[in-house]
Formats: sequence, structure tokens, C-alpha cells
Amino acid sequence: MTENASSTGEFAAIGAAAATRANAHYVLRLYITGTTSQSTRAILNIRKICEEHLEGRYELEVVDISEHPALAIGEQIIAAPTLIKELPLPLRRFIGDMSLTERILLGLGLRKAAAQVSSARNS
Repeated sequence: MTENASSTGEFAAIGAAAATRANAHYVLRLYITGTTSQSTRAILNIRKICEEHLEGRYELEVVDISEHPALAIGEQIIAAPTLIKELPLPLRRFIGDMSLTERILLGLGLRKAAAQVSSARNS
């Protein structure tokens, strides 16, 4: 295989991976502790992120660890709020009130997609 054909194959693979990510269904679980201000902010922030960047392509389950401590133990939750991205793989964890939108988007693998949507909206 020539270097040029190899590069073309690599670009095709990158494009296919990006297309798959753009259509992927996300499974997210947010662990909170009661109705604290930080828990409330985390819920509002992650819902906003999901609606803006994953519209129709996500499931978000909110688990109150004060009501379901066994679930927190099973997932080894040591701080709350904690968001776990179960799908698509790889599994990722985010701790805090989910206010660092760019960091969340990067961790969810949506940063490039978000930039494209923003540039399309501005056009």
C-alpha cells in the first residue's frame, strides 16, 4: 500500500468514526445528594448540555444516593454530584455541578460536534 492510499484510508476511518459519534446514543447517570443547590445546578446544567448537543439521542437517569445508597456503593461513587457516561464507550466520570460545559463536551466526545453546530448557527 502506498503512503497516499494509507492516508486516504486513515481519513476515511476518522470520518466514519466521527459520523458514528454524531449518531451515537448516550446513556448517562447523574448521582446527586438530595435537593442541595449543587445537585440542582448539576441537573439543570447536564440537561441543558444534553438538549443542546444530544437532542433525542440520550437517556439521563438521576439517582439520589441518599435514597439509593446501594447504587452509589455499586458504582463506587465517592463524591456527588457525579455523572457517569456509560455509552458510548469508553466509560467516563465527571464530578461537580456540570458547569464547565466545554470540559463536559470534550469528555463526552462532543467538542468538535459542538463547534460545528455553533459555526452553523452563526452562518
